[in-house]
Amino acid sequence: MVQKALGGAGLRGQSAGETKLCTVGQSGSGLTYCGYDISELAEQATFEEVAYLLFHGELPNREQLAAYHDTLHNLRELPEALKAVLELIPADAHPMDVMRTGVSMLGNLETEANFSQQQQHSDRLLATLPGIICYWYRFSHDGVRISTQSSANSIAGHFLELLHGKPADPLHEQVMQCSLILYAEHEFNASTFTGRVIASTLSDIHSAVSGAIGALRGPLHGGANEAAMAMIENWTSAEQAETEIMAMLARKDKIMGFGHAIYRTSDPRNALIKAWSKKLSEATGDKHLYAVSERVETVMWREKELFCNADFFHASAYHFMNIPTPLFTPIFVCSRVSGWAAHIMEQRANNRIIRPSADYTGSEPRSYLPIEQRN
Repeated sequence: MVQKALGGAGLRGQSAGETKLCTVGQSGSGLTYCGYDISELAEQATFEEVAYLLFHGELPNREQLAAYHDTLHNLRELPEALKAVLELIPADAHPMDVMRTGVSMLGNLETEANFSQQQQHSDRLLATLPGIICYWYRFSHDGVRISTQSSANSIAGHFLELLHGKPADPLHEQVMQCSLILYAEHEFNASTFTGRVIASTLSDIHSAVSGAIGALRGPLHGGANEAAMAMIENWTSAEQAETEIMAMLARKDKIMGFGHAIYRTSDPRNALIKAWSKKLSEATGDKHLYAVSERVETVMWREKELFCNADFFHASAYHFMNIPTPLFTPIFVCSRVSGWAAHIMEQRANNRIIRPSADYTGSEPRSYLPIEQRN
């Protein structure tokens, strides 16, 4: 018997639980973490402050923040066995597969024995993910074994220093701080919900984060900034961009980096990263990429009333910082692991296994027939 579905496709519009971590499309500019508006956090806070906020529910004081920086700094170095595994992964592997494998291997080496260790393991993941992706990338693409420690005090500067082999440009570190904050948390998105479902079975944190990475790997969730870069890098003027976008719209091609499942008129993260993209454009002497991006934004709103989401101007911003396009989504992981881990801890604190029902659309009840009686 066919049952009537209660919710929309993909559970759109359905509440799947409670959280104290984030609101999306409800107050302030449209996104808050633990009650703080994203615009204030992105403009004034550091990513470490935001990670601490998500984990503890309050912003750290000066002493707590200094201690947290020390904790993360001391947790950066990768185990030798993990480095050996990363060296076996080919250069043409999907970088998100590298992240997933790195987290899984770390879970084998440093297994979460009980939930009293969850903060320690959360901090360890936050500290090591930049090293995981950069160690693999530098070894597989440049043939060098890098140290996964750096002189940088921040995770933003640490990532850039590991990738480029030198201390980060101060402007670039500021932009990366903002980027990590913008990507840190976003309520019950697909990857976070995946992590919570896994956590609800009382599985370990590495399994839950690996599953979340697997969900983010899908092109309908992560990767829009990479797809946007692949598109805009082909155009050398705003005029060409408009011509090509109009042709894509006429063909009904999917244009990545626009619209959102929750936001209706704008993504509050877009204006923040767009401003940094403009500053980077000016600093690098960019002749066309930012103008191309702006024109695409204009045309998409004019023609379809579709707005840029957080991913679109991230593409040009990362490009201006000389970050290889395949590493765009792994940066998302380096940030969002803070939100994932906070949700895993929240799920565990008041847990019931997440086991929804399904609307059956198959055959009516029928009897088994011996094989000789089947047509």
